[in-house]
Amino acid sequence: MFGRKKTLDEDLASQAPAPRPGAKNRPTPKRREQEAANKRPLIITDRKAARGKDKVARREAMAKQRAGMMAGDDRYLPVRDKGPRRRFIRDSVDARWNIGEFILPVMLLVLLISFVGADWATLVVFVLVYGLILVAIIDALLMWLRTKKKIIAKFGQAEKGDAFYAVMRAFQMRRTRMPKPAVERGQHPS
Repeated sequence: MFGRKKTLDEDLASQAPAPRPGAKNRPTPKRREQEAANKRPLIITDRKAARGKDKVARREAMAKQRAGMMAGDDRYLPVRDKGPRRRFIRDSVDARWNIGEFILPVMLLVLLISFVGADWATLVVFVLVYGLILVAIIDALLMWLRTKKKIIAKFGQAEKGDAFYAVMRAFQMRRTRMPKPAVERGQHPS
């Protein structure tokens, strides 16, 4: 007598509400379900797989950084190589023939001559080594003085460490310089 009609309740239950635009249109998930879905272990149980993934990620990052550095992209350069002043110094050094870049090949030749063991070989080694080092130092000094004038004209002043940077780059063989030379020999920067 005071009860509801069961047919009316069943009819209302079978009708799903129409989706409304802009509404969530789904039930809110239980907190327990959300926490279970977001739960990840702090310490990975499969250490070998984690080490492999980490190794691959580091290798890719290093390859990307190396490629950027080889191209001379400022974003990937170390702090000592960044900036327009350092780019200008690199280009000035790379645009000329430096005697210092021939020291390593000559030292290998001197090493071979020193195995001869004759007195004349010792004299040749002495003259080659110390003569080449002296000439390379004078060449590097003259190169720095010319480059310093250009730096002062372009940037206003030379900073501490610029001379060391230029001389160390001049003493490296051209193929082993990092970042790679961006200019050809004779193509001096302006």
